[in-house]
Amino acid sequence: MQDTSKQYDAVIKICRDLFVKKMKDYGSAWRILRLPSLTDQIFIKAQRIRSLQQNSVRKVDEGEVSEFIGIINYCIMALIQLKKGVVEQPDLELDAAIALYDEEVNTTKQLMEDKNHDYGEAWRDMRVSSLTDLILQKLLRVKQIEDNAGKTLVSEGIDANYQDMINYAIFAMIHLNEDQ
Repeated sequence: MQDTSKQYDAVIKICRDLFVKKMKDYGSAWRILRLPSLTDQIFIKAQRIRSLQQNSVRKVDEGEVSEFIGIINYCIMALIQLKKGVVEQPDLELDAAIALYDEEVNTTKQLMEDKNHDYGEAWRDMRVSSLTDLILQKLLRVKQIEDNAGKTLVSEGIDANYQDMINYAIFAMIHLNEDQ
């Protein structure tokens, strides 16, 4: 478990560094995105990963790693949007956005550690393609919940699905780093 925590932090560092750079370039323009728009962005990235895993020919020179980073960062943005709501104009300065980012990462990492304890690191025996499929499944669930105006009868909410997608994407990146 100790290795998992360190590997998790290493992946998050990469994602957070990119988030900070993009905040410096674009500000918090992402704050205007409604949840379905963020969900669709995540869906596009997950579909591209699946396509890369299935097709031997690549016409764009970007691999799975950059797409998993995108999934992680968009999911964190979505979790922030869930808490703060959507705005009409960018409203977050860099320091505030980073604090919110770190807060969501800490909550999501704690969830991972709790589940990892209970499941005995079962993800280590999973394939990256299976983690991709699980992300896509969670996305389809989120889309259905969004279509149901956020209401569920017995299921966990949208936030738990975004958190699971973050953790699956981090697990996939850990696997990809170990394979190199």
